[in-house]
Amino acid sequence: MNDNMRKDLMRIIAGAILLLAALLIDIDQDWLKLALFLTSYILVGGDIVLKAIRNIIRGKVFDENFLMALATIGAMIIS
Repeated sequence: MNDNMRKDLMRIIAGAILLLAALLIDIDQDWLKLALFLTSYILVGGDIVLKAIRNIIRGKVFDENFLMALATIGAMIIS
């Protein structure tokens, strides 16, 4: 396993821990849950969003990065 794979694995594990914490936390502070969800999303999917923004600037609007970012943001808004 090289360094990039190890780094990606650590980001996925950290994102999963934050996601589980957001799902299992039992308090009425919605801002804390939102912060945990968004931090988890940025850790795991932030590079896709950045690639989508870069491609939009270059004129490639409807590529797979943009569509995946749009789908995950839409799913978060619905839920």
